[in-house]
Amino acid sequence: MLGHLRPPRGLGNGHLTGQNRQHDPDLLLRRQCRWPHHDRSDSFKQQDPQETSPATKSDARHGRKIADAPVGTQPVLIELSVRRLFCDNSGCARVTFAEQVEGLTSRYGRRTPVLQRIVGALGVVLAARVVVRLGLVLGIAVSRMTVLRVVMALPEPAWAVPRVLGVDEFATRKGRRYGTILIDCETHQPMDLLPDREAETLTAWLREHPGVEIVCRDRAAFFAEGAPQAQHCADKWHVWHNLGEAVERLVSHHRALLRGLVEPEPPPEPEPAPEPVSVGREPSEPYPPGKFLDRLRDTHAAVRAQVEQGLSLREVARRLGLGRNTVRKYARAASPEAMLHGQWQDRTSKLDRYRPYLEQRIAEGCTNLSILHRELQERGARCAYSTLRDYVRPLRPGRRPADGCPPMARPPSPREATRWIMSHPDHLRDDDQVRLKTLLARSPELTAATTHVRTFAVIMTNREGDRLRGWIADVCADKQCGLASFAAGLITDLDAVVFGMSTEWSSGPVEGRVNDLILWNQRCQAVYLCITSRY
Repeated sequence: MLGHLRPPRGLGNGHLTGQNRQHDPDLLLRRQCRWPHHDRSDSFKQQDPQETSPATKSDARHGRKIADAPVGTQPVLIELSVRRLFCDNSGCARVTFAEQVEGLTSRYGRRTPVLQRIVGALGVVLAARVVVRLGLVLGIAVSRMTVLRVVMALPEPAWAVPRVLGVDEFATRKGRRYGTILIDCETHQPMDLLPDREAETLTAWLREHPGVEIVCRDRAAFFAEGAPQAQHCADKWHVWHNLGEAVERLVSHHRALLRGLVEPEPPPEPEPAPEPVSVGREPSEPYPPGKFLDRLRDTHAAVRAQVEQGLSLREVARRLGLGRNTVRKYARAASPEAMLHGQWQDRTSKLDRYRPYLEQRIAEGCTNLSILHRELQERGARCAYSTLRDYVRPLRPGRRPADGCPPMARPPSPREATRWIMSHPDHLRDDDQVRLKTLLARSPELTAATTHVRTFAVIMTNREGDRLRGWIADVCADKQCGLASFAAGLITDLDAVVFGMSTEWSSGPVEGRVNDLILWNQRCQAVYLCITSRY
């Protein structure tokens, strides 16, 4: 259409006026739509939206304003003068309608198709409020509700029936309301959301969309019953997770052996009683030895070494990543111990005047803080329980267990022992390997189970699904391994498990999309609670 435009002749009946006014940032285009030989009524025919025959009667014009894509950052507004047509069919409910310019206008549209596509593309990848703020920079004036309407009006992308379909459930309200998500495992694109997780719903969807050859799923019973015409593929991770649960139940029956892995340490030599700390006396080491003192000494040595080389404090701070004031403190300190000025040093306490009484009561054997706190309150002291606890800690003598032995270390949990059995031997630490060997040497049942678990891992890693039937037979014949219930569960879904062990397909893409749904649902609930809390 723009190819037929003539040079501007003013604002009256001119064909096109383009101007950049000083006080109006919009680029205004005025166009009166005319075609060659427009005086011949039979040369122009516009189709009635509700009729099959064209309408040719035109006695009026209709003005329209359409926003177009910006030029640079200048908004563009097109003013059109189009014909208003009248339908010749007396039985048509539509009496009049306006002509449409192909590629420029649409019914009830206030933006050109180019600008509509730009807004839709931005709305798909960005939030509506972000599109509004970005539009101010690009020269596109839209509201957030307009962006949402444009996005919702976009046609759904066309998709073909996938050859490999991933199926999994998700919870819109955990324990009460569930749905099913369908994923194309080849392209990792979501296909559809089903309102429930029933096998009949999945079967009906597959009946409406024939062509699915493989269904990747977990070991849920309702998915196993759906899609009888497709080849089911049980996810390897879920099968391995079920095996781990069976091993953990087996290990839980041997807790006594886990407690036997912890050997008590030899009793230490008796230490002299600590000297009482008198009032106003500063301890020789205000901080206990550990990472803090080690880091303090290392930093002091590094700063002093570079300062002695003649480097400036600014350069030392840049090299060590410290502040100049911090570097100055380290440089001025003759030793690391000279910098130990903790917040508990040389500080008075409201309990200092009650210190003789506390020392007397502790010497008498009263170390119960509740009793001491009650007695101090009766004497007029106003202090919190935590304040008394921190104040009395250096006054109490060192205590040991009654038998003189140090407390025993925590024994490994059944889950930790399960990790030893389920992990590859080369991936375990040396101490874990030693404890695992000790545990297996004390239990023939766990030894047999470990052997079967490692054989199963080889079958799953090498995708040797044809060996799974023999593995199940060996487990069922071995009465010591304790994995017979797990093997019996595999028999109920044997074809899907064997196929899953032999192929590369899995439910990994489905689990990722389910995670996206969970995060989206949590964000929606957070926004709902935020809105409702305001009213």
